[in-house]
Amino acid sequence: MNKLTIIAAFLFLSLYTNAQPPNVAADKGATFGEIINPDNAVSVEQAIADVQKKEGEKTAVKIKGTVTSVCEDMGCWLTIKSPKGDMTIKMKDHAFFVPLVLKGKEIILDGIAEEKITSVSQLRHYAADAGKSKEEINAITEAKKEITISAKGILVL
Repeated sequence: MNKLTIIAAFLFLSLYTNAQPPNVAADKGATFGEIINPDNAVSVEQAIADVQKKEGEKTAVKIKGTVTSVCEDMGCWLTIKSPKGDMTIKMKDHAFFVPLVLKGKEIILDGIAEEKITSVSQLRHYAADAGKSKEEINAITEAKKEITISAKGILVL
């Protein structure tokens, strides 16, 4: 039984220490997740309007936007510039991750969007993943209604 505990601990530690963003280039044409094309991509503003018309329903979207931040721990989420603040993009089912060098790049993302309430604990988790200071994290005291997207694929422009 003791050997089993040691093996389990070793496996957990190995997985935990290897959980980091991929160290790959994000040059024009690079894709992450499913292969997508830029056809029929809309602006962030148009996507927001489309999602808000659906009033809480999940909506398929293909958006052209600029990456403002990437999860520094694993590359499991990113944000894109939006007129109402940054919009959070998660990688569908954690099926793929993106590199930190994606920050500042223009991308096309294909996924499912929905408007929902993000809890204080989740917002603080995102802030910690983004490398924010303890003071910035503790300043988050209210849940936030926002549009989030579960991305199936990302294409770098």
